[in-house]
Amino acid sequence: MTAYYNQIGSKYQLSRAADPEIAGSISKFLSIAPNRRYIDIACGTGNYTAALAQIGGHWAGIDSSEVMLSQAKERATEIEWRLAEASNLPFEDDAFSGAICTLAIHHFHSLDQPFREARRVLKSGAFVLFTGLADQMRNYWLGHYFPEMMRKSIEAMPTEAHLHRSLHRAGFNRVDTFPFVVTNSLQDFFLYAGKLRPEIYLNESVRHNISSFVRLCEPSELTAGLTALEQDINSGEFEAVRLQHESNAGDYAFIVADAGA
Repeated sequence: MTAYYNQIGSKYQLSRAADPEIAGSISKFLSIAPNRRYIDIACGTGNYTAALAQIGGHWAGIDSSEVMLSQAKERATEIEWRLAEASNLPFEDDAFSGAICTLAIHHFHSLDQPFREARRVLKSGAFVLFTGLADQMRNYWLGHYFPEMMRKSIEAMPTEAHLHRSLHRAGFNRVDTFPFVVTNSLQDFFLYAGKLRPEIYLNESVRHNISSFVRLCEPSELTAGLTALEQDINSGEFEAVRLQHESNAGDYAFIVADAGA
């Protein structure tokens, strides 16, 4: 996985940016205070780390990709950037008052050890994850055009129940889920960012920065899916496909785990 992000890292900023609504929600869940320390686990190029640091607090970010971290260091020199794995955080116990992990847990070999490490370095406060859930992804219309890619993507993503159990095992107290719905104003082009803007998937630069398309979509499925999608967009048939996949479960979720006092 590190090799994959080292490969795409140089072009990651072309379609990936901190979305203001997502960053704002995370800051509220964390109750960011000026004199407290926070950590972004699997921070990538530091989009959300830097956006949240502008709101307040002293921040550290860790990632296993040197290419991603090199861009993060250029973005914000005041943040403490570390090359490290989520399963082995290079910080002392009780070092932080809050932690985040955005759109990364599906890349972890397992959840329990990274979650235990997050709990270990938290003195108090919240651990906020932003992620898609397997339960939600089954409703993505992407499955109509790229069924095998989405099957593999869903297999790699935990369910809400699995996440809650793993966080409780790691020592977190209360765990809550808050659904997030994709809109046209979304500025971070992750997997289902094109829910209402299907044309973005016709852009190779956008697909290049979405791991499911790069790692899990076979060339034959990609070609066939893009051809069908473009035809449906042009004919107007896409709207019927989209409506068949509407759901009340949300498209992504904030999982907020309380580390206690």
